[in-house]
Amino acid sequence: MRQIFILFLTGILLLLVACSEDVENAKEEEQAENVVEEETEEAEEEKEAEVYENVYPLTGIKTNDAIDNRIVSVMVNNHTKARPQTGLSQADIVFEMLAEGPITRFLALYHSEQPEVVGPVRSAREYYFDLANRYNALYIYHGAAGFIDDMIVNRGIDFLNGAIYDNDGHLFKREDFRVAPHNSYLLFDSVYEVAEGKGYEVTADYEALPFVTEEEAENLPGNDATHVSITYSKTPMEKVEYEYDPTTEAYTRYNDEEKTVELETEEPIQVDNLFIVETDHEVIDDAGRRAIDFYQGGNAYLIQKGKIQQVEWENRDGKIIPVKDGEVIGFVPGKTWINVVPTNPGMEESVIVTNQ
Repeated sequence: MRQIFILFLTGILLLLVACSEDVENAKEEEQAENVVEEETEEAEEEKEAEVYENVYPLTGIKTNDAIDNRIVSVMVNNHTKARPQTGLSQADIVFEMLAEGPITRFLALYHSEQPEVVGPVRSAREYYFDLANRYNALYIYHGAAGFIDDMIVNRGIDFLNGAIYDNDGHLFKREDFRVAPHNSYLLFDSVYEVAEGKGYEVTADYEALPFVTEEEAENLPGNDATHVSITYSKTPMEKVEYEYDPTTEAYTRYNDEEKTVELETEEPIQVDNLFIVETDHEVIDDAGRRAIDFYQGGNAYLIQKGKIQQVEWENRDGKIIPVKDGEVIGFVPGKTWINVVPTNPGMEESVIVTNQ
């Protein structure tokens, strides 16, 4: 009987010890959870309280990095034989418009990011270098008609012409996997050095473009727009499309039904703002070169985060800006692609926006 009693007491003691350990473990776990919660709350408070000194003027992205580098604009080839291109994903803004015939060409503006290589680089046009100048950008191209080169020099445009540095291995290189004129590439790291050597300013202060706040970006007005098609030519067919990606809240670009990607990485080109502007185009010579009016303003679509607004565009201090009822409309912070379409046939004929 005594042995049974001793065994009973031993069991009680073991049970008490176990319960005590459980209580202690529970306390430790609770304390650990409290510490994690406190650290998380502190991190969130620090994040909310973080103050950024600067904002990239072309993207609206906040930063503590220095942003006094000058904008660099590059003429990028969009001929079928020049695709896929290199460096487009790192451009802050890309203007896409007709050069000659039915094929578009890009003016890519670089500021917040600087790729190692950009290209293929193509020849200059007046309305491209005029835009670049009004954004106070260095203008980089490869070759041009003699009268265009004269315009660039006579108007005091700060330029670097690949025809002068052709395949020097320092500023430009020719790639053997493509044939001329679709194989000239800019070596971006040398841009500021060469520009400074020509006496150009390589630093600049910029006023930021208009951007919406985070709260406004989450509550954008407009109709749903998940698929955008822009037809630049029907014979032959030259079509650009944008497909909304809800996971990134950006639009993926397609050219002639093929996804636009980076040559080396196959990274898709995605844009946060799609700004489609309609303006007058005029063919000015037998080669099919055009004059494009970027001053009078006109009809436009602003497409962001799966929504479309019918707006107007205006040239304000040289910048192409969305306006509605006389008030400036902000871009969503991020990358912007500006597609320019001719007044004839106009956006109603050439642009189709659907919610698929």
